[in-house]
Order: sequence, then structure tokens, then C-alpha cells
Amino acid sequence: MTGAMILAAGFGTRLRPLTDERPKPLVWVGDRPLLAHVVDRLARGGVQHVVMNTFHRAEDFGAEALGPLALPVHVVREATILGTAGGVANAAAWLGEGDALVWNGDILIDLDVAALVTAHARHARHARHAHAGVAATLAVAPRESGVGTVGVGAQGEVVRLRGERFGEEVAGGDFVGVQVVGAALRRDLPPEGCLVGDVYLPWLRQGGALSTFPAPTVWDDVGTVAAYLRANARWLQGRREGAFVGAGAVVADGVTVEASVVGAGARVLGHGTLRGCVVWPGAEVTIDGSLTDAVMTPAGRVARG
Repeated sequence: MTGAMILAAGFGTRLRPLTDERPKPLVWVGDRPLLAHVVDRLARGGVQHVVMNTFHRAEDFGAEALGPLALPVHVVREATILGTAGGVANAAAWLGEGDALVWNGDILIDLDVAALVTAHARHARHARHAHAGVAATLAVAPRESGVGTVGVGAQGEVVRLRGERFGEEVAGGDFVGVQVVGAALRRDLPPEGCLVGDVYLPWLRQGGALSTFPAPTVWDDVGTVAAYLRANARWLQGRREGAFVGAGAVVADGVTVEASVVGAGARVLGHGTLRGCVVWPGAEVTIDGSLTDAVMTPAGRVARG
């Protein structure tokens, strides 16, 4: 199975103040950090080794955070942010040779990883333009033609990206931040830069091919507080539970918890209703009346969606 890389070096600016306390991949979604959900999906897809780049709050990715994960994760700490292309290039020695599955660290999606890797291998073998080949395969959530971040041609190829057109579009879609980068393209990645802007677009302009893989239309980009709350709500829905209260958490008798996640060891005191909220493990909050669509952290930060 292809090695995998999780891109986790960003600042998480839009998710502040939560990312002032934890890097984005370590924010809690349900009963685990976001990173744990991603690694679980990689493990289910047959991935055996994972590399992750870090920068913002890199010291938080220690044994306590990485030890409980479903797969061992090798951390590459960047001295400066290198971008998505530069991050993959910088991790080449740990990723090994061949194709690489690359997953944005703020994306939560129930994607069939093994099928994506197999599809890329098939696309590469049967590329329409043999001289250029299929450099990468992007997971794309389908939408109607002309809509979304990607345009898709009749053979599943990328024909629109960031507003530039490279062929006739029969369907649209949203790139979900998961892709297989082919071995040949990996060898030419720049030391700094963006996979889309600095690698994929120039490749397409030169007549090269990128393919797509149909991704689920339900997914979460945990980039804002509102999106973060939606991801937790979706996690609850998947469990068919109205609320979740973690081990050792205390909820006062006068508090009703609705559509909310209360982490392990947290304390919810006072009287009233906690609705659509996330209380991080170890956090304490006192409510009087109703608290809705908010996140509480152990440092006392309150973020509202």
C-alpha cells in the first residue's frame, strides 16, 4: 500500500481561538482528536506508514498525542512553512519512493482509501496522453457541471481548476483535500509551494493529465468554529446519539445536554440547557439558562459558531 502523508503544518488561523490552545489536527471531534479519525481511515484503507509535517504548536505532537493512534506516525517538523508541495517534497526520505497518498490534516471524510489508490494506479496505466501520464488523482465530491472547485471531463479527468479550463466539462465537483501524488510528479516537486497552484496548474497547462476519484458528498473541512461544530454534530449523528458525555465527566443535575459533546473529565455546572456545544476534555463551564453553539476549552476559551 502507498505511504501516506498528513499535511498539518498550518496555523489554523480561521479556527482561532481554538488553535491558540491546540493545533488544528488535535482539536477534539467527538471522543478523539481529529487526527485520530484521519489515521483510522488510513489504517482501514491498508496504509501501513504515515508521515506528518508540523509547524504551529509542533511541540504538541508528542507521545501523548501520537501514542493512541491506529498507526505509527513519523513527524517531520518544518523550520518554516513550506506549503503543501514543499511539505511533501521535504518528507520524501520518510515517505519512500512511489506514489503517495496526501491528506489535508483538517479534512474529515469517510473515504475509501484503498479504492482511491487503486483508481490512481489504473488511471496511470490507461492515461489518454501517454507522453504526459496521469500525475495525480484528486478525490472530488461530485456536483453539477460548472459548480465547485473542479471541473471533470468525460473520462474523469480534471478539465477545470481554480477557474482555468483545460477541456470540455461534463460534471463539477469539490476537491476534498485528499489525493494520490504519482511517483514521477513527486520527483519534481518544488522545495516550497502549493500542490495546486505551483504544481497541478503548470502541469495541466503543459498538457499533462490529472484524474479524479468520486468522493462522498458529505465531508467536513474543519477550518472554522462553525465547521468544527458541524463536524461534531455529524459525529453524533453517526452514532445515533442525542449527546455524548465522556468518561469521568460531571454534568450537574440541573443541566440538560442536547446535541452536544462533553469530553472526558469535563465539568458542566449550573442550571439550564447545553445545546449544540462541544466541551473539551478537562474543561469546566457553568451555565445559567441556555448555552448554544459554543466550544469550551480547558484554558477557559469560549468560541462561538
